[in-house]
Amino acid sequence: MKILATAAVVLTIASPVFAGDADKGEKAFKKCKSCHMIKSDAGDDIVKGGKTGPNLYGIIGRAAGAQDGFRYSSAIEEAAAAGLVWTEEGLAEFVQDPTAYLEANGGSGRSKMSFKLKNGGDDVAAYLASVAE
Repeated sequence: MKILATAAVVLTIASPVFAGDADKGEKAFKKCKSCHMIKSDAGDDIVKGGKTGPNLYGIIGRAAGAQDGFRYSSAIEEAAAAGLVWTEEGLAEFVQDPTAYLEANGGSGRSKMSFKLKNGGDDVAAYLASVAE
């Protein structure tokens, strides 16, 4: 029993904790809505935004390049074929340098997303996770 308790503590300490703040992310998402919307599967507008980028509702846990009807870059399509699934941590890293992130995850070439969010990516990812719960 003592071994199991010790193992649980070690795993808890070793597990990464995602520290995004959804409230801050909601404010930071204003920079993203010029290209992206958040529309629920039921068709409700959560954030009205542009259509240059895909709808970001339910992106956390979704395979990359999986939004029906959206034309993705070859870099996203290659990363998707390599098995990329969006996590909060991955999305936070992606928005800092989209092309570098895709290249590190099976894609090659440039991302269509030219905007880089140097700070607050973890907050935006936490916000996107919160709106699709």
